[in-house]
Amino acid sequence: MVKQRISIRNHSAESTLFMRRTLVFFIAILFAIGMLISNLYYLQISSFQSYQTRSNDNRISVQTVIPNRGLIYDRNGIILAENRPVYSLQVIVSKTKNLKENIEQLKELLALTESEISHFNNTKRQTRSFKEIVIRDNLSPKEVAVFTVNQHRFQGFSIQANLKRFYPFGDLFTHVLGYIAKINSKDLQQIEQRGDSASYRGTKYIGKLGIEKYYEELLHGEPGLRQVEVDSWGKVIRTLDFTPPVPGKDLKLNIDIKLQLKAQQLLGDYRGSIIVMNAKTGGILTLISNPSYDPNLFVQGISRKQYQKLLQSKDRPLINRATQGRYPPASTIKPQMALLALDSKVITESTVIYDPGWWIVPGSNRRFRDWKHWGHGKVNVSRAIEESCDTFFYDTAYKVGIDRISPFMEEFGFGKYSGLDIGEETKAIMPSREWKKARFRAPWYDGDTISVGIGQGYWTVTPIQLTKATAILARRGEIIEPNVLHSIISVGGSFAAAHEPQKPIQLHDEHYWDIALQAMLGVTSKRSGTAHRAFANTSYSAGGKSGTAQVVNMKEDEKYDASKMKERHRDNAMFVAFAPFKSPEIVATVVLENAGGGSSNAAPMIRAMFDEYFDNQAATSDIKPLGF
Repeated sequence: MVKQRISIRNHSAESTLFMRRTLVFFIAILFAIGMLISNLYYLQISSFQSYQTRSNDNRISVQTVIPNRGLIYDRNGIILAENRPVYSLQVIVSKTKNLKENIEQLKELLALTESEISHFNNTKRQTRSFKEIVIRDNLSPKEVAVFTVNQHRFQGFSIQANLKRFYPFGDLFTHVLGYIAKINSKDLQQIEQRGDSASYRGTKYIGKLGIEKYYEELLHGEPGLRQVEVDSWGKVIRTLDFTPPVPGKDLKLNIDIKLQLKAQQLLGDYRGSIIVMNAKTGGILTLISNPSYDPNLFVQGISRKQYQKLLQSKDRPLINRATQGRYPPASTIKPQMALLALDSKVITESTVIYDPGWWIVPGSNRRFRDWKHWGHGKVNVSRAIEESCDTFFYDTAYKVGIDRISPFMEEFGFGKYSGLDIGEETKAIMPSREWKKARFRAPWYDGDTISVGIGQGYWTVTPIQLTKATAILARRGEIIEPNVLHSIISVGGSFAAAHEPQKPIQLHDEHYWDIALQAMLGVTSKRSGTAHRAFANTSYSAGGKSGTAQVVNMKEDEKYDASKMKERHRDNAMFVAFAPFKSPEIVATVVLENAGGGSSNAAPMIRAMFDEYFDNQAATSDIKPLGF
């Protein structure tokens, strides 16, 4: 009986324990179900928008579509700067799993160099993990094929097709066109200051020099957007939305490729520049600086070794001699000096002086020599220009004085920017009393004026300034601004840079223009003219003026002997001219460094350029750019 009672009690206790455990489990299950329902509600209802956005971020990618850069053509419609398709290998670091291992595999697969890997690692440290990083540019068709076959092994890596700037004529137009290169921190800062960050979204290149930089806003365009669906590998499945980019505008230049090629041929190994300008519009038909360099090196990413070679070259190919080269103008400015002397009543058309081969400053014993050691004898202003008599202009400059020379020459553009739409330009030096005092803390002496009278001493000019000054002279005082851009092709019509109208140079007697210009005609047409041999038997008439600029100072009694001098100490050869004489169409300037006489070396080059212009011998169809 007792045992039976004990058994019943034990059974009751077990039942109670079972029920309690069952209840606990049931409650636990209910709690778990409640938590599950709560989480489902949180995920599906409360946080739906947030998780949907995150899901879309993984599934949907918004890509920037870079605009095609505008093309650049010469006046004949020949393309000078184009865009060519290139393929780049790139990676998004955040989408890779074994970046280091993948890079090692690519090193074997595509023969990546240590330099490329080092550059990639440096870029990776400065780039956000979700941004594309280029590993190698300009993949060959074989490299594209090899990677495509093995792409499944490289998560986050892809081949990107882009258009890259290419200059088919290499170094021929470098100092006109400039080039584009990768955007650096300085460029980014300037873009932000202009408020153009949105316009450069996704853009990697920007104009650095020349037309490419000056008209960057026109050439660049506006980026577009592409919304695409991607898989876990980052591969595009489909396009969901597309906003097309606005391509940059195509530009037509005044440059004539036939004349440019002729100028390059004429310069050969000379260091110097040739400029040919339309005398009526200011359009630059030719602008070449020699030596030059291939701008494609900078587009592709020039190596440090290549850049240092250009930078350290004693021939300074990076300098645009046409706009940045500073040279004493020498005798090329004698027509302007004659105009000033006539207008100042210091001389008249009939004024004659005797030239024994030298001139002495009144009250001193210092002699200033004429280039013709035995002198020119009796000369008036016309003969002084035709034969380039230094003695006449020593005397004239002394009588006129620097206080009248400096402001008068500034009216012709000396000591000022020419306004050329390239950007890389220097003012050079138009000296004055104030300039010398500020520069050297010294007074101005009569001897300084004498040197300035024949375009020597402190006076320096750029070839583009000489071209502009000669055009003003040929146009009888009417100011003309040089320009490279002819028109925006997509808009049509000619393009005129924004220049404030300038008051023409006024003389007391318009006949003074005739005196100076007729003398320039005598330079090329009279037997006694310094350039008559160079312009013999032309089918057109031309006015010109030679110049031989002294590079190093010589002693008073020392004779110039080029054969005994270092090549870089020899005189510079210069010549300016315009044609036809009665109604000028073109103006030209040639400057040759250390080449000797202007009439013997520079004048024949201008003759050749004029012949090319008027005879139009070169056929456009015969011109073939590099790379074809």
